[in-house]
Amino acid sequence: MEFKIKKETFLKALHKVQGIIETRKTMPILSNVFIEAHADGIDVTATDLEVGMKSSYAATVTKPGKVTISAKKIYEILKELPDSEIYFSTRENDWIDLRCGKAQFNIVGLSPDEFPYFPKTDDCTFIKLDSSILNSMVEKTAYAICHDETKYSLNGVFIKAAEKDGKIVLKMVATDGHRLAITEREFDGILTKELQKGVIFPKKGIYEIKRITDDDPGEVLLSFMDNSSIIRKGNTTMVMRLVDGDFPDYTRVLPVSNTKTAIINCSNFLHTLKRISILSSDKFKGIRLELQNGNMEISANNPELGEARESMEVKYEGENIAMRFNAKYFIDVLSVIEESDVELNLKDELSPAILKPLNSNEFLSVIMPMHL
Repeated sequence: MEFKIKKETFLKALHKVQGIIETRKTMPILSNVFIEAHADGIDVTATDLEVGMKSSYAATVTKPGKVTISAKKIYEILKELPDSEIYFSTRENDWIDLRCGKAQFNIVGLSPDEFPYFPKTDDCTFIKLDSSILNSMVEKTAYAICHDETKYSLNGVFIKAAEKDGKIVLKMVATDGHRLAITEREFDGILTKELQKGVIFPKKGIYEIKRITDDDPGEVLLSFMDNSSIIRKGNTTMVMRLVDGDFPDYTRVLPVSNTKTAIINCSNFLHTLKRISILSSDKFKGIRLELQNGNMEISANNPELGEARESMEVKYEGENIAMRFNAKYFIDVLSVIEESDVELNLKDELSPAILKPLNSNEFLSVIMPMHL
């Protein structure tokens, strides 16, 4: 196997797969990246058996072949090489020669025969999604994914499509039991049986979708095969195993009688919370929020550090109400809202709050209160 490739191209290829590489070293081969050279260029593949990614890149190939090499080590080497063309070749026993300028490395590889099979996806039927819309939907839900491994069905984002007012709507939902994030957008694709039923994308796969859609706008292709989803964007194909299990019926926890409504400037609310929460407990980030006519006061009290309070003008008419929340839950939501004003809907001190952009039904978050 022998090829030459631009450093910038090779570095981009290795950077893209760093988030997928298995770091627990349960199987040494999963710490490696699979490189295959063929007449049209090279393919770079990585997997942790839950999420796999394969990308194709231009290269001048003089001898086809394949090999696996430590993804982390070769990436670290490439970052420090001069901006010159890289010469990559293999010897017997899967040793790798890497040359760039006057630098030369001889690196131990592992047999490509041990690398897990990456499924062929050319025969799949894909539906089209707008990359920027998908990116925005992931951003508005990923922060609420549950990280408790025992709550397996909550360790991802629930994705479902359905007809609504004569149009197809794609919905994403995530919850960790303390907060719930829901976003929906109109969708021009086909209503497949998988999307009609609803599927759970694993959190690692969700983070990788965010990464590949961060780069540039365009089109993302989506398909399903067996118990996996397939995402394709440009020269990259990602296959992820769907989370087994049933996502809980989140509609049952949506408040229906939150009649106390405050309209608040999003930026002011966000920065006030960030300031006040500095003096809250590091573990719980508890803040007290008190609403009265035209005014909201946010305060925090920490016996070890002191106390802080700040008032801000809001549009609110109604009886006084005071609640205690985890400031981080509000900060996470406000950080992904692009609109200038938000709507805070409350019922009483013990009931969950609804926070959403003003005059928009595309996104809302439900946040459980803490005990005063």
